[in-house]
Amino acid sequence: MSRFLFVVPPLTGHINPAAAVARELISRGHRVAWAGRAETLRPLVGVDAEVYEAGDPALDAVLARSRDRWLGLRGAGALKFLWEEFLVPLADASRPGVETAVDTFRPDVLVADQQAIAGALVAERRGLTWATSATTSGEFTDPYAAMPKVEDWIRERMAKLCRDAGVPESDLRFSGHLVLAFTSAALIGAADRFPGHYAFVGPALNARPDRIDFPWPELDQEKRRVLVSLGTVNGDAGTRFFATVAAAAEPLGIQLIVAAPDGVIPDPPPHVLVRPYLPQLELLPHVDAVVCHAGHNTVCEALAHGLPLVVAPIRDDQPVIAGQVVAAGAGVRVRFARSGVDELRAALHTVLTDSAHRAAALRVRSSFTAAGGAPAAADRLEKLC
Repeated sequence: MSRFLFVVPPLTGHINPAAAVARELISRGHRVAWAGRAETLRPLVGVDAEVYEAGDPALDAVLARSRDRWLGLRGAGALKFLWEEFLVPLADASRPGVETAVDTFRPDVLVADQQAIAGALVAERRGLTWATSATTSGEFTDPYAAMPKVEDWIRERMAKLCRDAGVPESDLRFSGHLVLAFTSAALIGAADRFPGHYAFVGPALNARPDRIDFPWPELDQEKRRVLVSLGTVNGDAGTRFFATVAAAAEPLGIQLIVAAPDGVIPDPPPHVLVRPYLPQLELLPHVDAVVCHAGHNTVCEALAHGLPLVVAPIRDDQPVIAGQVVAAGAGVRVRFARSGVDELRAALHTVLTDSAHRAAALRVRSSFTAAGGAPAAADRLEKLC
């Protein structure tokens, strides 16, 4: 039996794939622990999981206060905010807790999410074997090629983190031992251009421990159904977008199932079913397409069910993921901030009626299945012990 310590940021889309891999390791007799914000982790990994607190409530308060400003940012501004206001402070705040977790749990392998940089820093300081949990493929396709100053700026931030921790300067996003990429060549392109320690395992789908109440009888069996989600952090910013999608869908005879915070869609029309939270994995087999913000988790979960997408990227890695979807032929890209009713109606009609998009989504699904998911990731992690 080996011990695996997962270090994760307080982000649902980053925890869920790791939780699926952890569950697989536990089923094989290994011991798993977590380092991160307990209040975010426990609903996703279970109340009985071994969790070490790593973070600072004061940072949570700062992020909450600056959230509205972040929601309004795009492009380089959003990227700068991500690093200066979130990733670097999170690394500083989390490092002591990760150190304590290592001292107490004594892992054989540490698994650090791409955005949980404290995990990489502590592993390098302690000489631990560690793996990257790459929960987005956005940085695998050289997204900053046209912005070399942005890449240099990011590397300067990582170099300072390394100096402060007393470790050699390196790219803390990617382990030299193993990078678990939760995607496949069908989206990322030819995988043989990456080093051998990059393992493209496809999405690792995690059954949520806490069941979400959902009015299943309200699904209209006479209509095509489309799930609409902007992820767990963008919903408040979607008031205009949700209204436009609803107006676009009405003449098409579609039922929309929308994940939106209370009050964002105050008077939903009859063809729109709104809930603040959706049981997304259970719902996907019952819909015909997905409209989303091109978040990596939602995109991969939709394609794992062979569903074509309408993608409306907002910030960060989302434009890159949207580009992958379009390049694969599995969806249509629209403008989040400026798309009108006609544009969205055309996009919905296309993904629901064009057999080529569905065929492409099914090809990606086959690629994901062949990649192996959580069992394949666990196989690679076991080889590090």
